[in-house]
Amino acid sequence: MGENSSFQTPFMDENFLLNTEEARELYHNHAQKMPIIDYHSHLDPSQIERDHKFNNLTEIWLRSDHYKWRAMRSNGIAEKYITGNAGDYEKFLAWAQTVPMCMGNPLYHWTHLELQRYFEVYDPLHEGTAEKIWEKAREALSEEKFTARKLLEYSGVEIVFTTDDPTDELLSHQKIEADENFEVKVLPTFRPDQGLNIDKPGFNNWLESLQKVSEVDINNLDEFLIALERRLDYFHRQGCRASDHALDYVFFREAGTEEVKNIFEKALRQKELTIEEVEKYKTHALQFLSREYYRRGWVMQLHIGAMRNNNSPMYEKLGADSGFDSIGDTPIATPLSNLLDSMEREDHLPKTVFYGLNPKDNYVLGTMLGNFQGGEIPGKMQLGPPWWFNDHKAGIYKLLEDLGNLSLLGRFIGMLTDSRSLLSFPRHEYFRRVLCDLIGQWVSRGEVLPDPAYLGNIVERISYYNALDYFGLTQRS
Repeated sequence: MGENSSFQTPFMDENFLLNTEEARELYHNHAQKMPIIDYHSHLDPSQIERDHKFNNLTEIWLRSDHYKWRAMRSNGIAEKYITGNAGDYEKFLAWAQTVPMCMGNPLYHWTHLELQRYFEVYDPLHEGTAEKIWEKAREALSEEKFTARKLLEYSGVEIVFTTDDPTDELLSHQKIEADENFEVKVLPTFRPDQGLNIDKPGFNNWLESLQKVSEVDINNLDEFLIALERRLDYFHRQGCRASDHALDYVFFREAGTEEVKNIFEKALRQKELTIEEVEKYKTHALQFLSREYYRRGWVMQLHIGAMRNNNSPMYEKLGADSGFDSIGDTPIATPLSNLLDSMEREDHLPKTVFYGLNPKDNYVLGTMLGNFQGGEIPGKMQLGPPWWFNDHKAGIYKLLEDLGNLSLLGRFIGMLTDSRSLLSFPRHEYFRRVLCDLIGQWVSRGEVLPDPAYLGNIVERISYYNALDYFGLTQRS
């Protein structure tokens, strides 16, 4: 593999993925110029607050990216060079050896987009180019323009959401917001999974943290809900406008309040709970939270269908989010319908985004949207963008086409990174290129009105404006 000029067809050039003139016009004149709203990320707000400077590509690229870790393991790379004690350059070299094997994987495209956009590197990454690319990136990262804040600005990010536990005091968010010289909004997201996972080890320890930050003694269910409400108010004052829930499977098992109180007190005594008791508690807690989200005008995000920590020896060694998760296949239609209906009956179903990890569920979720739209809110119920194992080219095309078949593509709220890396924002570009290519194909086949103003407006809405409106955000002046 040689220089870019050796390829007969340009390698990921300015018209990458744009296969019609209509697609190129839409991307270059509309999608490309739109700011980024990244409404679901796992960025570390403390890095942004202190304007962290990265030493090399391993630090910013590999240290927390379990997508890359999975690929490296599949390439036979020893764990020493993935999560172990090998040096940073050795780990980068192991990744460079893996990249050529990633053809067809989004990591191949993302890697080269990031090298191009941030470091002006247009050579493919492989073992032969690794040293040159490492040095060029290391030199660039030593400059002030590559600090955490500068990377957000350079990427065109206007607003980014982080993912935060209810016990977080959000001190980094406060310091970022107080800095008048930094214009990117960094907003928290309320992620109360530990409060719903009543059956997991550490639940009572988490309650102790919640007691401390909420200043509420938690001896029963009522006091627990009061503590959560205080944290919701606190997050709202810090600019939070969305919650997020990881539902590995969708549950629904209603119970009376007294029964749920008894279940909660049983958990406080550290007694083992049945599956039925756990689901009754989770249903009650999520119904309470949905009511609070609705009251504040928040968006409720439901990430559905992950099968986590499948490799128990590696989980014991490395912990969660280490690259040993996959797609679950538990049926979701009936419990999800019942859960949403229970909220609708009480008139407190908030704006909701479904993220389905199993693509077989696209049509279940896509049709479920239409059951609960309303309130004169355009696109109140949303099918979220392709998530985790689906945010590749084929997954994006599929979701856009499925959403177009079943709901209103023109109300779609666009892409996100779901990433821990400050170099991940070209994923928005990747999505926008696919979006424009798909619409361009429809135009070329006479399936869509070839009106540049109309189509440009749709592309700009999906890329930016729909998310701005949906989350109740304010455009930067």
